[in-house]
Amino acid sequence: MAQKADLMEAWGAYLAHDRRRSPHTVRAYLATASRLLDALGDSDWGSLAKIEAPALRGHLAARRQDGIGNVSAARELSALKAFLSFARNRAGMAQAAPPRLKGPRVKKGLPRPITPDEAVNLASIVEEDASLPWIGARDRAVLLLLYGAGLRIAEALSLTGAVLPLAETLVVTGKGSKQRMVPLLPIVRAGVADYVEKCPWPVERDKALFRGAKGGPLSQGMVQKAVARARVVLGLPASATPHALRHSFATHLLGAGADLRSLQELLGHVSLSSTQIYTRVDAATLLDVYRNAHPREQG
Repeated sequence: MAQKADLMEAWGAYLAHDRRRSPHTVRAYLATASRLLDALGDSDWGSLAKIEAPALRGHLAARRQDGIGNVSAARELSALKAFLSFARNRAGMAQAAPPRLKGPRVKKGLPRPITPDEAVNLASIVEEDASLPWIGARDRAVLLLLYGAGLRIAEALSLTGAVLPLAETLVVTGKGSKQRMVPLLPIVRAGVADYVEKCPWPVERDKALFRGAKGGPLSQGMVQKAVARARVVLGLPASATPHALRHSFATHLLGAGADLRSLQELLGHVSLSSTQIYTRVDAATLLDVYRNAHPREQG
């Protein structure tokens, strides 16, 4: 039987060197794998490769008894699936079927914003976690456009080299080919400039500004995957998607005193009713604050 330390060392080295994951991600994934190994006792790559759904379900049930919620359980399941996939490769059983196990349902409701600090941290972790520095700069720039300017992800990825050099405002083409003007904060302009400087592909006026690893247009799926990995590290819920950054942009502006008509223009909503959802989101946030802080709720 392999020693636990040997298994963990191999897993950590793979994450850090082969997958180029950030130190935050490595620590989170190691901790999850360590708990599984403690629960199983003596293990080696072969026995890990043969783990079936009932054993994995039992481990996660025990974790639920420890008090973790649906979001944390879903996060742990994702990390465990990655670890067991690695185990199957190490055992020469890469073709073996993985345990068929669905994660817990995470309740969906009105879009809940993440805090400004969480938005910045999300962009930073995505940058650190990237396989190459220019890819990290690219993903950070995209997320800054979503949170700093309220762009839809499709709008950000449809930008071409013709928008450069960025000015204090940017004309965006949204749904229905409707154009709107959005202001760009210095940090957003600096983030895009950093990406352009590091990008190995030439910037061309008629081609996508944001490029994939092979030079083609960047896909939404790649950005979504990068954000999914980063939110595991930060302990954010599954609702913390790229689109949630746009929700956060709107909610934070509304909370700072922006009027609905101005917000409607910034978001590119055709109807004011689409913008009014953020008043309900903000009210929900205030209710959470009330419940957590009001003396009568504490007793």
